[in-house]
Amino acid sequence: PADTKALAYSVLTDSQKKRFEESLELDFSFGIRGLARFRCNVFNQRGSAAAVYRVIPEQIKPFSELGLPAVIATLADRPRGLVLVTGPTGSGKSTTLAAMIDKINTERREHILTIEDPIEYIHQHKGCLVNQREVHSDTHGFAAALRAALREDPDIVLIGELRDLETVESALRIAETGHLTFATLHTNSAAQTINRIIDVFPAHQQAQIRTQLSLVLEGIVCQALLPRADGAGRVVALEIMVPTPAIRNLIRDDKVHQIYSTMQTGQDKFGMQTMNQSLATLYQKRLITLDAAMSASSLRDELEQMISRGAGVVAGAGMHRPGAGLPPRPPVQR
Repeated sequence: PADTKALAYSVLTDSQKKRFEESLELDFSFGIRGLARFRCNVFNQRGSAAAVYRVIPEQIKPFSELGLPAVIATLADRPRGLVLVTGPTGSGKSTTLAAMIDKINTERREHILTIEDPIEYIHQHKGCLVNQREVHSDTHGFAAALRAALREDPDIVLIGELRDLETVESALRIAETGHLTFATLHTNSAAQTINRIIDVFPAHQQAQIRTQLSLVLEGIVCQALLPRADGAGRVVALEIMVPTPAIRNLIRDDKVHQIYSTMQTGQDKFGMQTMNQSLATLYQKRLITLDAAMSASSLRDELEQMISRGAGVVAGAGMHRPGAGLPPRPPVQR
């Protein structure tokens, strides 16, 4: 126990040590030059310190190495709006978002502002000016940082997590005022993500929020990392929703439950896919086992039927030319 505490304390700042001793748990990140960065959670168990470390590569992997569909890269090309990357802890959300931010940083000349807890990937200044603010170190919290964000003149804002009503409200406002906004949620489907955002608000505000969300939403990417069938690492399964005019109307009219069927038929033109379509395709390619596919599905009967009839994602879905077939954007709200 003493060795574990000494190891954990060796990478903590004085303020982090104080926070850990007050709360008995702490989530933070640190880097070792030339090696990697690490995300760490220190906690107490049976009266002594314990820690879990997760490696964050120093080099950000581009889309070409991540094997993500081209439609996800096109979301980073949008000039404004809200893009949500969701999934459980450890599903690769930070990696996908880092690739999006790096694409913008490489190809555009703008100001990127990130608010994270903690900062994981470090973005060097390339074409863009990148300011990364860490909760507790650079700001007192997400809400405070977001209240100040518009005064800091960003073009792109990344919010580490939408945790509460004030954070969600700020994200919608930032996207509505013409900024490209990225954020994460711990949800498992596009429909669940939309409902989670709306349900954060009191009932008397929800109609207004549905309308606001229908105008600013630019895409939802839901991720799950599954073990490869050959044991050589993990592979990502993806649900992708790109708001068409029909989907925007469904959000506004409180018919979110109908979005799933619209996504099923939006493969060819918009690169959309449901999680079951992604799982069926991965299984058909023998990249994952049947047990892994079933464990990741919330609609197992449907997935079983899809696999039995050989139905997955249409060949090439999600691999269309960048920007091709994307639905028109709604007018910017100022």
